[in-house]
Amino acid sequence: MEKETLFIAFSTQKGGVGKTAFTVLMSSYLHYVQGLEIAVVDCDYPQHSIVEMRQRDMEQVMKDNYYKQLAYTQFTALKRKAYPVEKSLPEDAITTAEKLIDNTASQPDIIFFDLPGTLNSKGVVKTLAGMDYIFSPVSADRVVLESTLKFATMLNENLISVGKSNIKGLYLIWNMVDGREKNELYEVYENVIGELGLNILRTFVPDSKRFRRELTTAHKPVFRSTLFPAHNTLLKGSNLDVLATEILQTVKQ
Repeated sequence: MEKETLFIAFSTQKGGVGKTAFTVLMSSYLHYVQGLEIAVVDCDYPQHSIVEMRQRDMEQVMKDNYYKQLAYTQFTALKRKAYPVEKSLPEDAITTAEKLIDNTASQPDIIFFDLPGTLNSKGVVKTLAGMDYIFSPVSADRVVLESTLKFATMLNENLISVGKSNIKGLYLIWNMVDGREKNELYEVYENVIGELGLNILRTFVPDSKRFRRELTTAHKPVFRSTLFPAHNTLLKGSNLDVLATEILQTVKQ
């Protein structure tokens, strides 16, 4: 029986809350560490941040012997090539993904989509309706929270609950949590989220500068890269591994 490729998006209307970072971090962790076949469709027009990150990563590896050796060691040890990153317009994203499935030797377990941060962009709502699961990063900032709840409620009321989409689940993720623990403020917010009929994952992601750590000429441990997973020394305390486990349990992979 042919396996199903899941379409998943980290999506929200509010910029700066981590949708692109989550897409890259989760793709690299699941592909290089967990051994899943992953692909990314970058339809975040016009910036296409993940496509540009892949180009930066490749350029850094090609000109730097340290990263070149790291990439070679990873490839020979894991027998895994870099996951594909395809550029697309939002309205063409599903078609791009379907072509990727047809033309890839190993069918992806998951294709992650990075979409524009506004529902007003052409094709965004249509593409979101084609997702199997949507995860929306949110922070305990009133403006961010209100925007994300409005976004999630709109999808829930106009697409999911009325059966006008493929979406099997929509979940919020606490991101940029200040400190190692959530405080009572989060309980208040979670009650509001529950009253709206929305779901939020148990795992929260702390606020940390490590999430911006990319490949550098200083060869410091990398956290965010399309060619390497988050370094073990930076993974500890990030909750990325715990979040990955909860997401896989949620989508039953």
